[in-house]
Amino acid sequence: MNASEIAKIAQIASALEVSGYPKPGNVHRTRDYDDMEFEDFIISGIVIGDTIREACTDVDVENPELGKYILQAVAETDRWIKNNTNLGIVMMTTPIAVAASISDSFDDIRGNIKLLMGNTSVDDACDLYDAINIADAGGMGDQDEYDVASDNAKQELRDNNQTMYDVLKISAPWDMLAREMTSDMPAVFEIGYPTYHELRAEKTKNEACLLTFLTILSHVPDTLISRKYGDEEALKISLMTGDLLKMKDSSDFMDRVSEFDDYLFKNKYNPGTTADLTAASIFVSYLKSNFE
Repeated sequence: MNASEIAKIAQIASALEVSGYPKPGNVHRTRDYDDMEFEDFIISGIVIGDTIREACTDVDVENPELGKYILQAVAETDRWIKNNTNLGIVMMTTPIAVAASISDSFDDIRGNIKLLMGNTSVDDACDLYDAINIADAGGMGDQDEYDVASDNAKQELRDNNQTMYDVLKISAPWDMLAREMTSDMPAVFEIGYPTYHELRAEKTKNEACLLTFLTILSHVPDTLISRKYGDEEALKISLMTGDLLKMKDSSDFMDRVSEFDDYLFKNKYNPGTTADLTAASIFVSYLKSNFE
């Protein structure tokens, strides 16, 4: 697929995800947070376009430089927005985008993601660490092994020849995005994308986004919540979401979703990882349509 087309779809997916409302616990078009607002995410989705297009142009499959482009997109976002609005989206979108650019059909994308991730380098790992530090993202890499906050973290990566795939595999037990990127993205390709792709054929774009977000959250406890409040709390939120989805055909469903949004916001439960997975799922759905 054409690199410019892929970049446009990435921008569209970012905009649609944050526009979905009332998407419980996250910034959306009717909910700002004290330190970031809806428009910050719209800007962030726009400014990554040039980097995605560059990443998808003349791809070297043996050295796709995924970390370089993740860092580049995050650094460009930081020029415009001084908050971590899209590190997770960039991390998920970049390998999917590059995989789409080297795929002859939609069905090739998932296998090509695995290929590209397997070909990441130590330089990619170092660039990813720089991106995480620019975004000031809490949790990822904040463990004893290759602690991203350590002054000599990148030297340790080089000394031990740790690629981006390697360090994400280490983070996978406690970070859902790392798990996705090192395990063929099951939440995106088996839950999120199929849900969104079916819903967008029969629902409004907003309803499709909201229901996809809720579906992912009901199946996959959010690891951002886990890192802040523990696995039990994250599981509780997922179970509550599942109960909520059982009411999706009731006349007061949107009122119930708004109440859930208020509850999560009040208690500072922010399913940010689920938002990233939703954006990636929307991205994949539109890639599917453009391959047909």
